[in-house]
Formats: sequence, structure tokens, C-alpha cells
Amino acid sequence: MARILVVDDDQGMREFLEIMLTQEGYQVSTASDAGKALSLCRKDKFDLVITDLKMPKMDGIGFLRAVKDLSPDILVILITAYASGETAVTAMNEGAYDYIEKDFAIDDLKKIVQNALRKKGASRDDESIRQEVGDSAYCGNMIGNSREMLKLYGTIKKVADTSANVLILGESGTGKELVARAIHENSSRKKMPFTIINCGGIPENLLESELFGYIKGAFTGAYADKAGLFEIARGGTVFLDEIGELPPLLQVKLLRVVQEKTFRRIGGTDDIHVDVRIISATNQNLADNVKSGSFREDLYYRLNVIPLHLPPLRERKEDIPVLTEHFIEKYSREFGKAIKTISAYALGLLMQYPFPGNIRELENIIERSVALETSNIILPENLILDIADIPDAGLNLNDEIAKFEKALIGKALRKAKGSKTKAAELLMISYDSLYYRSEKLGINS
Repeated sequence: MARILVVDDDQGMREFLEIMLTQEGYQVSTASDAGKALSLCRKDKFDLVITDLKMPKMDGIGFLRAVKDLSPDILVILITAYASGETAVTAMNEGAYDYIEKDFAIDDLKKIVQNALRKKGASRDDESIRQEVGDSAYCGNMIGNSREMLKLYGTIKKVADTSANVLILGESGTGKELVARAIHENSSRKKMPFTIINCGGIPENLLESELFGYIKGAFTGAYADKAGLFEIARGGTVFLDEIGELPPLLQVKLLRVVQEKTFRRIGGTDDIHVDVRIISATNQNLADNVKSGSFREDLYYRLNVIPLHLPPLRERKEDIPVLTEHFIEKYSREFGKAIKTISAYALGLLMQYPFPGNIRELENIIERSVALETSNIILPENLILDIADIPDAGLNLNDEIAKFEKALIGKALRKAKGSKTKAAELLMISYDSLYYRSEKLGINS
């Protein structure tokens, strides 16, 4: 049974959290201030601490530092009436697990607690992972030192020098091609070709000739023999991106290559033998495609010998600072600017953004910000977050609008130091309108 410590000077909030978490099956202790909480931490061992930010004598950040000194492995969630980018970054830099506003939805807090305790359990093997792969934030051209990425680096090194086919799974923009390159570059095939083809970006009739080549006279315009991708990649690696888009006829021909290492050029009668390692990637659920009949089951199992899941950026947000730093350096050099860093508040905005477009979207945001910035630091006003991207699973428009509206009202209230009259002026709406919207969205003054 996980042990949770709740720290809040508000008795009502303490009792609410204690009842809710106890009903979820956790063992809960409470404290009304940081001093009492530290005394409990010296006597007992807790898996998770949920603490208010604003408390007398010692605030949540100070308590976070103190409890981390006592128990570095303990996970801490901060709760506050007003979230700010500066405080969020400070909290994360001090080792907080997460940061949530006081008008949280109960289900959201339950999910955060579940994820935190799941991470606590998983962290027991973190040390062995780091001993195996080190603390490097890089693997090939991939960047990130989160647990998820370190584990991926370790898997890449284990499978790179085998001949087993690999299927990389992940949303658009997560860097699946970089994973494929890292596998190739860590293998004994690294001096041989690494060839890429996008199965969804080429018409079916052209895709076949790209993959397998053709002989002179095979069709109108075939004036000479042409080698296909698999011949060019002989001895190396073939990366088939968007494999889920491969047409049925070509699935049959690819299956033969995978099983027998042979194929024929279009119009040819001779079997061509090749030694290639096949790495595939998709943002689709191929298992569902197999069930629906749009993807061959035998090919799926041949390609999916070693599945690698690349997590979306929202599931490894601790990698955002190092990725941001990398892109700032890249585009400052490209645009001839002297931008060295990003403001803490701007970084806090990035940390709260869901990034439906993943790393590709983050790179686009930083490129645009560097181009617009006139100082030597990226400021919030030049951080234009793109809300045009929609995840593959879709989104609830009303929910997204409500989140955006809530975020803007919260920022206006913080800027107005809690004055709803001033906040309404900043948002160019009436006081009554702000009051109604705040009540509807559950925003406390």
C-alpha cells in the first residue's frame, strides 16, 4: 500500500484529499505546515507528498527542497491557487514530480497520483538502466535524458547488431527516423547504405519500381534497367516509413523479401538475392489494421520481431528543456543571432503545452521564436504556440476552448494581482462577463 503525505494549512483541503486518497486505497497522513510534515518524514517513509505552495513559515518550494534533502527519491506534487511559469520551472528544477492548480479536476489528480506512484515503482530499476547506458542526453541524433529515452537508448544498443527486423511505433513528429538511423549507426552495417522510403508518399505504381526496380522495356518510359531500393541497400539497412500505408499487392511482394531475401525487378524473371536489415515505422495501430484486413497478418509478425515504442513528448516533458536548448543553439547559428537561452516563464509555458505535433512542433516553435526575437533571450511574447495541429485520435473542441479560455483568464488574474476588475480590462470584456466565465470554469479569485 503506497504511503502519501498531504501538507496544507487549509483544513478543508487536507480532509478532502485525505478522504479521496484513502478511498483510492492509499495510506494517507496529513500535516498543517512544512515543519510538522518534515517531522513526519524523519520518522516515517513516504512514497509521495502532495503539498500546497503557499503556506506560513515555509512555502511549498522551501519544503520541497527540505524534503528532497531528507529523501531524494520521494515524489512531490505541488498544488497552488495560481500556477505561474516561473514557479513551475523552479519547482521542476528543484525536483517536483508535477504541478497542478487548486481548481483541479478530481480525476486529473487521481491520474497524476497513479502515474507518480507507477513511476516510483519503475524507478527501482532506473539505477541499473543508467549504469548500462549512462546519463548521456544523446543517442545518434536523438536528444533526451528522461527515463523513457534512456531505456530506449539501452534497447537500441542491444538490438542494433542483430539481424532481427524492427518495427518503430509512435505518433507523428516523435523522431522515428532518428531511431532507425541510430540502430543502423550502432550496427556492423553502419558503413553500408541506409536507405529510406516513405510508403505513404509515393503512388502505388511508382512505389513498386522504387522498391524493386525494373528492367528495360518493362513499361512505357523504362528506357534502361534501374536498381530498386533493396538492391541499393545491399548489405545495409532499409527504412520503410509509414509501413501501414503499403498497398496490399506490395505487402505480398515485401513478404517475399522478408522471408526469402529475394525479389524480382518489374518485368524481370531472375530472382535477386539481397542481405538487408529491414526497419519499419508507423503511427498507426497495425494490430488493428490486421484485424480489419488492411494489413497482412503474416507480414505484420515478420516485421514486428522487435517492437520499439517511441513515447510522445507529452509523456517525457523533462526532455523539453534540453531539446529547447538544442534548437535555440541550432537556429541561432543558422540565423546568425546571439540568442543563448529562453526565459523561465517562456519555458514554463512550453512545459505546460501538450505538443500534439511532438518534437517536430517544438522545433518549429523555437525556429519561429528565434527568427522573431530581437534580444539575446527568448521571451514569452515571441513564443507562438501552434494550436493548429490535431492528434491522430482527435480532440474535443469544447474542452480545448475551455482550457484555452481558462489559461488566458488565469494569466490575466495573475497579471492583475487577483483583481477581477483589472483582469476584465486586460481581456477587454465586462466584469460581469469575467465573473460568469470564472464561475463556469471553476476559477477562484
